[in-house]
Parts: sequence; structure tokens; C-alpha cells
Amino acid sequence: MGFFTTMGIIDGLILWSDYHYQRLVSHAKALQLNISSEELLAVLQLYAQQLEQGMLKLVVSRAAQNVRGYGYTPSADGSDCEIWLKATAMRVSTALQLSLPDGNLVPIQPNASAICLASQIACLPPPLAGLKSLNRLDNVLASGELQRIKAEPLASKLASTLGEGLLRDMSGQWVEGTMSNVFYQLAEAPLSESKTASSVHKDNENYLTTGQWYTPSMAQSGVAGVMRQVIIDALSTTQYPVIIRSLQDEDLPKVTQLFFCNALRGIMPMSSLTLLSGDVVDFESV
Repeated sequence: MGFFTTMGIIDGLILWSDYHYQRLVSHAKALQLNISSEELLAVLQLYAQQLEQGMLKLVVSRAAQNVRGYGYTPSADGSDCEIWLKATAMRVSTALQLSLPDGNLVPIQPNASAICLASQIACLPPPLAGLKSLNRLDNVLASGELQRIKAEPLASKLASTLGEGLLRDMSGQWVEGTMSNVFYQLAEAPLSESKTASSVHKDNENYLTTGQWYTPSMAQSGVAGVMRQVIIDALSTTQYPVIIRSLQDEDLPKVTQLFFCNALRGIMPMSSLTLLSGDVVDFESV
């Protein structure tokens, strides 16, 4: 039992360190792990200074127990944990950046395409829903499905631009990507500042601030990602704060914009979404 978080390091600083700290606090509480989050963050910051550029992956797991099976001892010893830290080079591009309404900069990736996957992820009870836990076997299998699609010879045209797969949970709601959270806009939603659909995204600067963005709830499934919360907070004081809204099958043909996001890649805009039926919903390119 445990959790992990992956942090980008630029110029010796942990990107979104406050949000990663909140993950340490909330996940340790939910999983009843004994962690000094402030001390751990201080250690991470020291490693970040030494690394300068790259990624740090932190894994926190409950220490070995005397209890057999799935149990653990409800005591101080039972809450002890083991911590692993792995440093690697940054494997994703962060050169192109987008300014958030609060002034922070986030990476934005080139346009890619997305596909709805047949794999489904589990619905979990509180307080487990939303955690970035070590028990996400459903996400692992879904990632395998996406990689198989990319490798299919007949799907070479799609595979060349395929960036992410959209996942349903067991209740049938579309929740997230295989490695990211998802935000979307709908045809009937308003556009801010009298923008027309044809002029919405002529530059990256107004990509997030034009129109109403929605993101699915993490109350019963999915991972409440760092970048998801960064974007929700950044748009909270704008004309159109992010609305938490479920994404159903009947919504997909009405989606006009869609992007995935995570703490390393930032924002990943999609130019199209291939549905389970094979139909393709096209979006305006950024």
C-alpha cells in the first residue's frame, strides 16, 4: 500500500511544489502513513538543487508488516513507511509554454489526437478515489491497450499523431487519460469576450480563458492530478471558472475542445477524438 508523485525539476526548483506537498499530506492521511511531509519536502528540494534539470519520482510504501494477508497493524509501527526516490532526465519537451491567468507558466505540447479506449478503470470508495496510489493496475492495462493501438500496422495514420487515450470508469463515465486528466468544452457553452468559434484559438494566450471548460469529478474514480488542480485554481477568478461535470457518451459528439494535462507535460491539446464507434470528432487546432 502506498502512493507516488512525479515532479519536474527546472533550474533546481520543483515545479508546483506546493501542490506536490499537498499530495504528500492528503495521501499520507488517507492511507494512514506516518510521514513528516515538511521534512520530506525539504529533502526533495535538496535533491532538486543537485539535479538542476530533470524529473524526481517519489514512491512511498507502507513498511513490512507482521500481519499476514491484506491487513496491517493499527499502531505507530503499522504506519511506518519506506520511501524511494529516483532521478531521471526530463523526457518531455517543456520549451513551449502557456501563461496562466495567475501569471504562472505551464508547458503546452503540440497538437495530437486522442482515442476512446475500451479499457475501464475501477470505481473506488472515499478516501481512495482520486489518489495516485500504487494499486492502479487498471491504468496499467489501459496504457497497454493504447500502446497496442499505436503499434497496429493498419492504424499507422492514426498512430502517428495519437497522444492519449480517454478512459471510462465502471459506471460508464469518461474520467481521464491513461496518464493525465482531461478538460473539455461543449458546443452549447458560452464564449468569453464576444469571441467567435472561428477566432478562439488563433494564439495560445487565450486558449484557457476563452469559453467554458469542464473537467470530470474525481469523487469515485480517477487520479486528482497536480496540473488539474493548478488549472482549476488559475481559472477560479476568471469569467468562466472550471466546472466539475461528468462526461457521458452522449456528450462526446458535442465536444468542441479537449485537452489532457499532467504535471510534467503540462497541457496537451487534442485536434481530434476517435470514438468507440470509429467516428471522429474534430477540434480546432491550437
